Amino acid sequence: MFAENKSYLLLRFFFIAALFLFISSPANSSALEINGELSSQGFLFIHEGAWEDQEKQSVSLAAKVEMYHGFTDNLQFTMEAFYRIDSLDSERTHGDLRTAELIYFTDNWEISAGLGRVFWGATEFVHLVDIINQTDQVEALDGEEKLGQPMVHLTIPQSWGVVEGFIMPWFRERTFPGVKGRFRSPFAIDSNLTVYEDDEQHHTDLALRYSTTVADADLGIYYFNGTARDPVLLLSFDNTHLPVLYPYYEQIGQSGIDIQMVAGEWLFKAEALYRTGQSRSYAATTFGFECSLVGIGNTMMNLGLIGEYVFDDRDQGWLPTIYDNDIMAGLRLNVNDMDDSTVLIGIIRDTHYGSTILGIESSRRIGDSLRINLNASFFIDLDKEDPAFILAQDDFITIALIWYW
Repeated sequence: MFAENKSYLLLRFFFIAALFLFISSPANSSALEINGELSSQGFLFIHEGAWEDQEKQSVSLAAKVEMYHGFTDNLQFTMEAFYRIDSLDSERTHGDLRTAELIYFTDNWEISAGLGRVFWGATEFVHLVDIINQTDQVEALDGEEKLGQPMVHLTIPQSWGVVEGFIMPWFRERTFPGVKGRFRSPFAIDSNLTVYEDDEQHHTDLALRYSTTVADADLGIYYFNGTARDPVLLLSFDNTHLPVLYPYYEQIGQSGIDIQMVAGEWLFKAEALYRTGQSRSYAATTFGFECSLVGIGNTMMNLGLIGEYVFDDRDQGWLPTIYDNDIMAGLRLNVNDMDDSTVLIGIIRDTHYGSTILGIESSRRIGDSLRINLNASFFIDLDKEDPAFILAQDDFITIALIWYW
C-alpha cells in the first residue's frame, strides 16, 4: 500500500491540487496523454527456501499508469503510479507513486516539485553514485527499481555545463522482503522499529550536481548531504522475544563522480564515491568498458562485450556489501529484429571469496502491445563469509508477460 506516514500529507495536498489544475485547465484535451501496462510475473526457485515458510513458486500481478498533461507551453504535470499484488510475500504486495510532479521551464532554467526519480551512473552492473532515490528492494533484487522521492529539483543548463540542485524534505525508507519472501536475511527485518540518527524521518537532504561534455567524454560531479539510503541493520527482539533486524539510517556526506568516454566502438565507463559518516569514511569505485561489435556474422545482430571491476574499502563486519572486490563480465545481444529481441548475460566473481553470480535477462515483443521477459539468476559456490551467502538457496527463473496500453 501507499505509505500512510505524515510525509505524505503534503504530497496528497499537492496531488489533489495538481488534479484540480488538470480538471480546470483550459488547455486542449489533446495535451493529455495516458498510458500504462498490466503484467503477470511468475517465480520458480530451484531450491527449497533457506528459512521456514518460504515457497518454491510465487506469482504476482502488477499495474502501472502514466499520465502527462501540458497546462501551458511552460507548465506540465507528470505522474506514474504503480501497484503489485504478490501471492507469497505480503511485503511485496505494495504500491508507490513513483512520480507526481509539476514542471515549469523556460529557456534558461527548469524547476520541478513533487515526487520524482533521478538516475546517476555510467556502469552496467553496479551504480555506486546513484543516491537520490531509495531502492525498492522487494521489486527487484538488482536494486534497479526506485521509489519516488519528494523533492524540489532546479536545473540550469549553460553552454559550459548543467547545474542541478535538489531539496528533499522527506526520506523514503527502503522496502524489504517479508518473513515468507525470498532473498531475505536470516532474521526478518522489522521496519516498524526503524531508527534515525537525528531521530527524524523528515530530515531535509540536499544535493548539488554539475555535468558537462568534454571532447568525447560525459562527466558528472556531485555532493550529497543527508540521510543514507542504505541502512545499517541492527539486532533486536520482537514482542515474542524472537530476534529481528531493524534499519538504522545515519547522516552522511557523499561526493561522487561518473564518466563515460566514447572511442570508436569502445565505451569506457567509471564511477567513484567518497562518503563520510556511518561511523567512518570510506571510498568505492567501479570502472570498465563496453565494446560494440556491429553486424556479427554478416547479420543485423549487434553484440556488446562488457567488462567491469568494483572495489569498496568498507569493513565487512561493519557495513557489509556484496560488491567489495569483484570482477564482472557480460554479453549483450541485440538481435535487431521486428520483435526487438535482446539478451544480456552477466557474471560476477568475488576475487576474495570466490563466490560467483550468473544472471540472464532476455526480452522479446509479441505483436504490438505484448512483451515477454525471461530472467534467471544462479548463485554458485557462495562462501559462508560472503554477505551474498544469504542468497545461496535462491537460484531462480522468472517469466513476465506485459501488456501495454
